[in-house]
Amino acid sequence: MNEQIIARHWLAIIAPKAAPAIATSTVLILARIWNANGAEHSLGNAVLMTVLSLGAAAAGACVSLGRSGDGVLAGTAFAASGGLALAGVAGYADGISLPLLLWVLATAITYGLAARYWRTDRRDTVVYERHVSDRREERAHIERVETLRATTQIEVARTGAAYAEQLAQALVTRAALPGFDPQALNRAGLPQLPAVEEGQAR
Repeated sequence: MNEQIIARHWLAIIAPKAAPAIATSTVLILARIWNANGAEHSLGNAVLMTVLSLGAAAAGACVSLGRSGDGVLAGTAFAASGGLALAGVAGYADGISLPLLLWVLATAITYGLAARYWRTDRRDTVVYERHVSDRREERAHIERVETLRATTQIEVARTGAAYAEQLAQALVTRAALPGFDPQALNRAGLPQLPAVEEGQAR
């Protein structure tokens, strides 16, 4: 069987692994830009980010505690809460050390949570690849068996045709001999072809 070869671009391989760091870095950069534009020591901005962060955390808790809680929505709400908290601190703080510390912690936590989903995804991918491989081997085996069966039938038919041709040639040659008695040949009986014998057996 012909297998399709798909070469993934290196960016498509790296992008999922770099996404958590890109997300937290983007939040940190935007927060520091916000800090430079007047968010530093702005009590109103700090209160706003605190309220938004607590609201997102409360929404995530409500979704996760509900009967039909969606894990994706809860995770998104908690991620938004953490991002808002990081942006609030990075925008309000004087120096860069505390925002960098929070950025490192947020990035580590994000990678820790993402690793769980990556393992699950990898496990599902391995199971799917094994299933596809088993199906491919099973179909290849069936194809080999059918090829052998068809080849055998072709050889049997070819042998039967050659036998019939030889028998016909022998009858014609014998009929040309002097003293040929067709009645004696009918009384003795003609040998049957293999295909005829196989049809009668069935």
